[in-house]
Amino acid sequence: MNDPVIEYWFDFASPYSYLSTAHIDTLARLRGVRVLWRPLLLGPIFRAAGWQASPFLQQPAKFAWMWTDLARQCARHALPWRKPSQFPRNGMVPARIALAHADAPWIAAFCTRVFELNFVDDANIDDVDAMCRLLAELGQPADAVIARAQSPEVKQALRAQTEQGAQRGLFGAPSFFVGDALYWGNEQLEDALDAAARRC
Repeated sequence: MNDPVIEYWFDFASPYSYLSTAHIDTLARLRGVRVLWRPLLLGPIFRAAGWQASPFLQQPAKFAWMWTDLARQCARHALPWRKPSQFPRNGMVPARIALAHADAPWIAAFCTRVFELNFVDDANIDDVDAMCRLLAELGQPADAVIARAQSPEVKQALRAQTEQGAQRGLFGAPSFFVGDALYWGNEQLEDALDAAARRC
């Protein structure tokens, strides 16, 4: 008997991770699947593949289509949306917070709000003061949470987690692992959750 879990790998700069984050917690609960939150930074993974930035930036037509598709997908799911004035945004600070507190009961709410800051409020997500305000909204001791997230151990852990993702074959976000099986892209979220549910 296997534990019905799904590993959710995401980058706060990833537009399609915004879509997955908005739904994964609810969809997983409906299936009795536990979500393991795995923030990472896509930059090192893209550089290892020979790109200096997101693959979307390599193809202007595809990049323009992505924003159109995001608007369509958000409208379909009644999600708020605003095209960010900066892409990609650095998500180092919230990624460290999410990693350091991946098992906290407020992790889903925190990640959802960070994505909303980026893709709804068009705000800088790598700002410590913004993270303090967000954590306070969630009733968390912001100074203590930030201090832990900024520790050398957590900084190293984020590097190690990103490297681990690459070693397991991850090449973009959102990605999902069910056991060793990799699912990539928001459109595969429910397939991955169904596979995780069948493992129980």
